Formats: sequence, C-alpha cells, structure tokens
Amino acid sequence: MKLRCIAIDDEPLALRLIAKYVEQFPDLQLIQTFEDAISGGEYLKHSPVDLLFLDSNMHDISGIQLARNLEQRPMIIFTTAYKNFAYEGFELEAIDYLLKPIDTKRFAKAVEKAVDYYKYKNTDTSKKSDSSLYVYSEYRMIKINLDDIEYIESMEDYIKIHQHNAKTILTLMPLKKVLEKLPPEKFQRVHRSYIVAVDKIKSIHNRKIQLANAELPVSESYIDFVRNWMKFR
Repeated sequence: MKLRCIAIDDEPLALRLIAKYVEQFPDLQLIQTFEDAISGGEYLKHSPVDLLFLDSNMHDISGIQLARNLEQRPMIIFTTAYKNFAYEGFELEAIDYLLKPIDTKRFAKAVEKAVDYYKYKNTDTSKKSDSSLYVYSEYRMIKINLDDIEYIESMEDYIKIHQHNAKTILTLMPLKKVLEKLPPEKFQRVHRSYIVAVDKIKSIHNRKIQLANAELPVSESYIDFVRNWMKFR
C-alpha cells in the first residue's frame, strides 16, 4: 500500500524539502508538486489523492481556502510559517500541521499519523479492532487508546475525554456522536453528560459511579445500567 500524495506550496525550497522527505517513506508516493494553489486545485478536481501537503498561506489562494473548496478532501497535512496557526486547521480536520522550517522528526510523526489513520479508515468494519479512537484536538488528529479512557464528559458542543494516567483531551464533538464510535460492551452512557468506561468502574452505590479519579451520577433515564452493571463485568 502506498499513499498517493501531492504537495502545494509557493516556496520552491519548501517543495524540494517535502519531496526529499517523502522519498524516505515507502508508504508514500509523491505524484506531483505545485507552486500555486490554483494549479494544485485544478489537479485535485480530476485526480483524487490520499494525502495532501498544503501550505496554509500562499499568494494567490490560501491553503485554507483551497481546502474548503475541495469537493473530495483528502487527508491534509498543513505546512505553515505561523506559530499561531490554529482554528482553521482544526475546522478542516487536518491530520497535522508542520511548522516551517520543517523538522525531519516532526515530518515523520505526521506521516505516521496519516498512514495509521488511512489504514484505520480503510479497514473492513467487521475486521476493525476496537482498540482506538481518533479525534481532532489541539489542531491536529489524535489517536486515543480506548483502554486509557476513564470517562467522557459533555461540555455543550465539546467533549472532554478523561484518561487514566494521561492528560484530558478536549474535542469538538457531541456526546452522542462519540458514543456511536465506541464499542457498547466497553462504554455506556449513564447520564446526559457522561459516558463511562465500564471496566474502570470501582463501585456503584446510590446511583453514584465511583472511578479512580472521579464520581459520576447516574440519571433516571439510564438507571437500567445500574441494574445490569454486573453483566458487563
């Protein structure tokens, strides 16, 4: 398997550097490079690719505008000279963003993430292992091991993914949507604001779920979970 990719950047030196880096990864095949967004956008209309290295700020059309206008959007790794590059990449669900001058190790990490996500998305659902969850946070895609999740908390349009012995992840996603991505034998909704990892429950008493790092309420709508909790164990 090789990911077909192109690079669009109005800096020739940046394009040559990306081409040089890509050569080091057998999972990537660089099809073409473009020094302007218009030519690159026209190519993408007729020749879909798997991965796009895209400069966020070009003279003719910005990379952000180009990405928004694509009918078929590939995985995108933004390249940018701006440290404050933020919400736009998050909004477009970028795989990652690389700060110029691009570091070899950071490039490798971004590519690894793209390859990993491509394999995940293209694995038959019936064969897909229920071991990880992909979300967008901190303006890039993050892979979370399901075994690390203790509970998930709704914060209106956002959710907080609380992990056992790892940092909390904040992502723009409704609780209902993330529940659809989780295996029901491992995760259950217990309140309109909470999903709990069943194997992280220490005890349940008086409609209170005791975890290692938190205590969660069980609402009336989900009281059946308390009655059936032992079946999950």
